[in-house]
Amino acid sequence: MKDKRNLHQKVQELCDCFATTDPLMEMAKVSEEPDKEEAALKWVALAVLHGVTAGAEKIKVFRHADGSVAVSAKYREAPLRTPGAEVGGQVIEILKRVVGLEGEKGSSPLALGIRDSSLELKVKYKKEDSKETVTIKFPG
Repeated sequence: MKDKRNLHQKVQELCDCFATTDPLMEMAKVSEEPDKEEAALKWVALAVLHGVTAGAEKIKVFRHADGSVAVSAKYREAPLRTPGAEVGGQVIEILKRVVGLEGEKGSSPLALGIRDSSLELKVKYKKEDSKETVTIKFPG
């Protein structure tokens, strides 16, 4: 098992790296990345940046039994561009590993330093029947 601190650190570094970019535009490109784990880390960082800049309440990533992935954000219930099935599946696994979630459901805080600020998110995981959901909840 990979050290979750390294994944956490990579997400923070990517947040810093992409802090001055358009997160939605960059999110559209992650499915083309050859390294799917790196693409998933990048997508998580970009989703956090988008959530912060767009005033999101939460972002959910859904993986269905057939492997397809959907993403939605709540600030105005609207779908976000999906990272694709392969990267989307990695996004779910990365988020679970970063915060140390195991089993069918659970939640944990995720503290991130972005530039000169810090942010505490809540990551929630739930597996029901054949559908998995990871929610990134932003502070109110």
